[in-house]
Amino acid sequence: MSSILQSITEGTITNQNFAIYLLISIVLGIVVALSYMFKSKYTSGFVITLALLPAIVQAVIMLVNGQIGTGIAVMGAFSLVRFRSVPGTAREIVSIFLAMAIGLAMGMGNIVVALIFTVVMIAANFVLTLLGFGQKHNAPKTLRVVIPEDLDYTGIFDDIFEKYTKSFELESVKTTNMGSLYRLTYQITLKSDVSEKDMIDEIRCRNGNLEVFCGKTMQGNESL
Repeated sequence: MSSILQSITEGTITNQNFAIYLLISIVLGIVVALSYMFKSKYTSGFVITLALLPAIVQAVIMLVNGQIGTGIAVMGAFSLVRFRSVPGTAREIVSIFLAMAIGLAMGMGNIVVALIFTVVMIAANFVLTLLGFGQKHNAPKTLRVVIPEDLDYTGIFDDIFEKYTKSFELESVKTTNMGSLYRLTYQITLKSDVSEKDMIDEIRCRNGNLEVFCGKTMQGNESL
């Protein structure tokens, strides 16, 4: 172990040392990817990226260690890369930083630090996820109601919302079906002891049994 670390710090990396660290980085990357897959939605491409990212970062750090010219060349090469993707969620960003930190530790030859860091962070992720840390029991929902054009939508459902919700707000009004219908979009938070179905049934009686949609609201603070 000390000989490997010494060779890295001195800038003399043997093929054997490089291969050993590369395999360890890939294993740790797979562990990070499996941790991210626990109780979360994911794509195959993203988890493969997480699995390979520590090895990539480790290889770059090893190759440029102590070599200023090589470091400048690598910076120039990476400056040509343009990332075009949708904003990532907070959990995706954290997983990427975790994989990069592992790769940095491996690239500097601190295999013990990388192992301890991986175990602690993944254990914390499992514990916080299982405990439901930060989850809201009564999360806001989006309610969309279609009404005929001859109905005045101002306050039309306020009495129903006061009965079933903690809070409600009319967010948007849109005409549909050639202007013969209105689509109202509300942001609501249901009370804990009420039935969502009963609320929808009362709304249907008032809007002429037209379309009613109630679903999860996309939280903006999930992305970074």
